[in-house]
Amino acid sequence: MSEWRTERLRLRHWRESDLAPWAALNADPQVREYFPDVLTRERSDASAARFQADLERRGWGWWAVEVRATGEFIGFCGLDPVEEGMPFTGVEAGWRLARSAWGHGYATEAALAVVDFGFERLGLPEILAVTAAGNLRSQAVMRRIGMTYDPADDFDDPGVPEGPLRRSVLYRLRADSRRPSGPPRRTPEA
Repeated sequence: MSEWRTERLRLRHWRESDLAPWAALNADPQVREYFPDVLTRERSDASAARFQADLERRGWGWWAVEVRATGEFIGFCGLDPVEEGMPFTGVEAGWRLARSAWGHGYATEAALAVVDFGFERLGLPEILAVTAAGNLRSQAVMRRIGMTYDPADDFDDPGVPEGPLRRSVLYRLRADSRRPSGPPRRTPEA
């Protein structure tokens, strides 16, 4: 299953029409507060092309997220193998939404769906999430989806230049310790 719906969201393949709002999101200093820099339009477009290629190649990755009621593109959410050079391995869950989508529970809703996908469809034993130590909003989502934190897992991200953003935290969710998923949060696309 490469696309699906939650109660309020559609996680789907990327479209040409996503590129402008994706670039605006990546150029927003508040959205990129915990990243080393904002992205140019070219870098933003290249990231969307990589995300779509991964979805086509393996059937999962970073999906575009839209609000079902309006069709508005609001960002991305998904799963991806941890980058080489990190002090751990596995599959990471992640999300990035436009500021206009903050505070509506969309990140949690989408993240729960991708975690379900990772455990139920991919059979992953564990899903990780990483963010800068200061990114409390993202860490709150990690806790809401049932992830746990151990300060012993904190690390300096080798892909981030020296400075306040380099210190990172790692959250974990094991398949055998997650809370029951309850009623389905997603339905297959027809």
